[in-house]
Amino acid sequence: MAASEAALHVARVAARAAQDRGGSDIVGIDVSGRDPYADVFLIVTGSSDRNVKAIADAVQDALVEAGVHMRNREGRELAHWVLQGFGDVVVHTFQAEARDFYALERLWDDCPTVDLGLDDTPEAVDLREPSEMS
Repeated sequence: MAASEAALHVARVAARAAQDRGGSDIVGIDVSGRDPYADVFLIVTGSSDRNVKAIADAVQDALVEAGVHMRNREGRELAHWVLQGFGDVVVHTFQAEARDFYALERLWDDCPTVDLGLDDTPEAVDLREPSEMS
């Protein structure tokens, strides 16, 4: 099983928003074969409490603007690890120390990574739903 096109689209929009707010080491993992609740985990590193909060807020704003509703959010108050659920996409924004400690990439290392399109220019990321693109 592979991540749905809709989930990949959401992950790409979230990744672009995270990158635009200074997120680094952004990785998308296709967990659809192992996790019945999500298709993609997006993992991002922020440089400080303030940066992690800003990244999480930017991701939420970009996805709401694209018509995606956040279902849950945890950890924003302490901002060491903010977890945001957007249906089939879960965004994990960490400070570097927390990311190293929890090592999600190591836990999910048997899952493929996804192309997030971050090498493209910002204008190249289309915010429309995949069904609207023709």
